[in-house]
Amino acid sequence: MNNTFTDQTEKKINPWIVMIPVMLSVFMFALDETISNVALPYMAGSFSISHNESTWIITSYLVSSGVVIPAVDFFSKLLGRKTYFLISVTIFTIASVLCGLSTSMPMILLARILQGIGGGGIMPISQAIIFEIFPKEQRAGAMAVFGLGVVMAPIMGPALGGWLTETWSWPFIYFINVPFGIIAFHLIKKLVFDPPYARKQKNVTMDYSGFFFLCVWLLTLQIVLDKGNDADWFSAAWICKTFAISMMAMIAFFTIQVKKKKPLIDLSILKDGNFFFGTIVLMVLMGVMMASAAILPSMLQQLMGYTSFLSGLSMVPRGGGCLLATVICGILTPKIGTKPLIVAGLIILGIGGLMFGQINTNIALVDIAMPNFVFGLGMIMAMVPMMNLSCSTLTNDQQTNAAGVQNLLKNTGAAIGTSVATTMIARFSQVHQMMMVGHLNFSSDTYMQKLNALASTFAANTDWATALHMAEAQIYNQLLQQSSLWGYVETFRYFGLAAFVIIPLVLIIRRKTA
Repeated sequence: MNNTFTDQTEKKINPWIVMIPVMLSVFMFALDETISNVALPYMAGSFSISHNESTWIITSYLVSSGVVIPAVDFFSKLLGRKTYFLISVTIFTIASVLCGLSTSMPMILLARILQGIGGGGIMPISQAIIFEIFPKEQRAGAMAVFGLGVVMAPIMGPALGGWLTETWSWPFIYFINVPFGIIAFHLIKKLVFDPPYARKQKNVTMDYSGFFFLCVWLLTLQIVLDKGNDADWFSAAWICKTFAISMMAMIAFFTIQVKKKKPLIDLSILKDGNFFFGTIVLMVLMGVMMASAAILPSMLQQLMGYTSFLSGLSMVPRGGGCLLATVICGILTPKIGTKPLIVAGLIILGIGGLMFGQINTNIALVDIAMPNFVFGLGMIMAMVPMMNLSCSTLTNDQQTNAAGVQNLLKNTGAAIGTSVATTMIARFSQVHQMMMVGHLNFSSDTYMQKLNALASTFAANTDWATALHMAEAQIYNQLLQQSSLWGYVETFRYFGLAAFVIIPLVLIIRRKTA
C-alpha cells in the first residue's frame, strides 16, 4: 500500500517549506502571462509580423492553459496528483526553452501552446495542495502568500520582460524559467506527497466529448476576442459565425458535464453559493488585473515614448501595494474577518481606477506610481481573502476540482477583460477624436493662433505653404494623441466602476458557520 501521505505526516514537514516549490511553480506560470507584453514589438520584428498578429503569442498561452485546467482533476486521478504536477513543470520548462529558440511565428506559437499545456495544471494543483497542507487557522496566511504570487508575477512580468529584452534579447524572457523549473521539479519530488484521495486511481475514464467541445468553445471564443475589434465585431459575418460556433460548443460542453455520470469537471460544485459568487468576483478581478497589466505599458510606450523597460518598470509600485496588502490581510483577517477586507479592497481598487482616470500626457513616471500603488493595494486586499472565502465551505477532496473550475473561469475572465479593454480604448478614442476634430476649423481663434504660431516656426526653414501644411499635420497628430489618451483614461475609469459594482456580490456570500 502507498504510504506517501503517512510518510509526510511522520516526517512532519513544515508546510511553509512545502510552499517553496509550489509557489515557485505558480510564480513561473503567472509570470509568463504578461512577461511577453513589452517584448511584442521586438518579437514582431524578429518574425516579420504585425503587432496585432504578435498578440497571438500571448493568447495562445492563455487558451491552451485554459483548455487543460478543467482536465486537471482527471489527469490527477489517472497519474496521481504529484506525478501530474511533476509532468506539468517538466513540460512547462522544456517549452520555455523551445520558445526562446523559436525562429518563426508558427514555431513560437506551438511552443507557447505546449507551455500553456504544461502550465495549465500548475495553478489548480498548487491551490489544492496549499489548502490541504495547512491547518484551518493558518490557511488565511497561506492563501495570502499564494495570492501575492498570483498577482505579483503578472505585475513583475512587464518590468522583468523589458529589462531582459533591452539588456540581452527577447529569448531570455523564456530562458529565465529553466533554472527555476529545474529547482521546482526536484523540490516537489522531495517535499510534496499525495493524500489518499489524490493518488493514482484505477478505472479512470476520460470525457472525450466534453473535452472536444471545451477545446472548440475556448479556441473559437479566443479568435473572436482577438480579432473582433479589427473586424468591427458583429458587423463581420465570419465573426458572427465563429461566435455562434463558440456559443453552441459552450452549451454542448455544459450540457454534457451536467448529464454525464463521469464528466470532465464536476459542475455540482457551483451549487455552493460561496464558491459561485466568489468565482464571479474573481473573474471580474482577473479581467481588471490582466487588462490593466496589458494596457498601461502599451499606453506609456505609444503615447509617452517610454522604452520597454521603463514601461514595465511603471508596474513596480503596484507590487509595493501588493506587499503592503499582504501584511494587512495577515494582520486583520483574524480580527475582522474576510468580508470587510474584501469590500475595503474593492473600494480601494475602485479609487485606484479613478485615479488612473486623471492622468495626462505631461506626467512623469513617478506620477504613475501612486495610482499603481493604490491599484495593487486594493487588488490583493480583495483577491486574496476572496480566494480563501470562496473555497472555505468545500471539503478537501473537492479542492482539486474546485480549483480547476475556478481557474478555468478566471482565465476566461482575464481573456474577456483584456479584449473588452482593447475595444473600449479603440472606441473611446474614436469618439473623442470625432468630438475634438470639430474644433479644428478656421473659425476657432485658439486653433488659428496655434496654427499660425507653429507655421511661423516652420517657415524659418521652408516656404509658407509647406510650413502651414506641417503645422496642420502636427496639430492633428496632437489631436490623435489626446484622443488615444482619453480612450485609456475612460477605460481605467470603467475598471474602477467594475470594482464598485461587484461589491453587492461579496455581501451575498455567507460566513462559514462550522
